[in-house]
Amino acid sequence: MSNAPDLSRAEFRKSSFSGSGNDCVEVARNLPGLVAVRDSKDRSGPVLAFTPSEWSAFIAGVKRGEFTI
Repeated sequence: MSNAPDLSRAEFRKSSFSGSGNDCVEVARNLPGLVAVRDSKDRSGPVLAFTPSEWSAFIAGVKRGEFTI
């Protein structure tokens, strides 16, 4: 039995900052209790799943510059 989330209703969106390129991620935020993230180059590939609070914490860290090298 699989614990994989049901992504059949996921509405993935790519950031408007991505332009026309395919080197980015797509995010689905329309699923209850789940934020799904996938690679735009491999839409049938693996999906990362986060709780909304985990995703919010990640986005806040990005905005603070915590992940820059």
